Amino acid sequence: MDGVTTARLRISPELRVFLPASRRHEWQEVIPDRTSTLGHHVESLGVPLTEVGPMVIAGRGVPPSYQLAPGDVVDVHPVPRPQQLPEEPRFLLDVHLGTLARRLRLLGVDAAYHNDMDDPALVVQANEERRVLLTQDRGLLRRRALWLGAYVRGSAPTDQLRDLLERFAPPLRPWTRCTACNGVLAPVPKDEVETMLEAGTRRSYDAYGRCASCGQVYWHGAHSGHLEEIIKAARAWAG
Repeated sequence: MDGVTTARLRISPELRVFLPASRRHEWQEVIPDRTSTLGHHVESLGVPLTEVGPMVIAGRGVPPSYQLAPGDVVDVHPVPRPQQLPEEPRFLLDVHLGTLARRLRLLGVDAAYHNDMDDPALVVQANEERRVLLTQDRGLLRRRALWLGAYVRGSAPTDQLRDLLERFAPPLRPWTRCTACNGVLAPVPKDEVETMLEAGTRRSYDAYGRCASCGQVYWHGAHSGHLEEIIKAARAWAG
């Protein structure tokens, strides 16, 4: 290809992970065809537009709807971090991110999750409730109907959590949400829940919370040390 008939896209290092391994290069050449938008060309390379921030030609920002011309040179940058949203972020996680959902709830972040919802239903809920759809399915992020989504980086839940907190920096309110259903926890007198507790728990603990949605009862038990470590790390990542 020569420089007269093609346009060149310079893909930032953070976005090259989405390119095929054999084409994970800084510079990508595409052929303007007078019908495909810049956004279409970027997605055709494998990069979801949900992950793309400023796109710049000769110092001027252009939108995804821009029509490329031969000779154009475009710098394609990632979404700036923390990503700015019009309101406090609320999330919806796909079926493969259950552990991440529970950790977000532990931190008091509004995180809806279902283990039996298909892609179209996820998009509907995300749109109706204005939730950011979190997934590692690039095809799901490319659905035109989706108002906003984000690719979750990392295979381990700890890495996924760090990526999400660094990207969105949501306010953290640990121990305020039910890790089972995402409901809000409220303090509850011991005598109201003691029939639900094992004898050892009744003897050892006096402070309890109960989910307003599902009724699950919580207390700081022997496992809370591990959870406090998660919370401590999360506070550092969320900045």
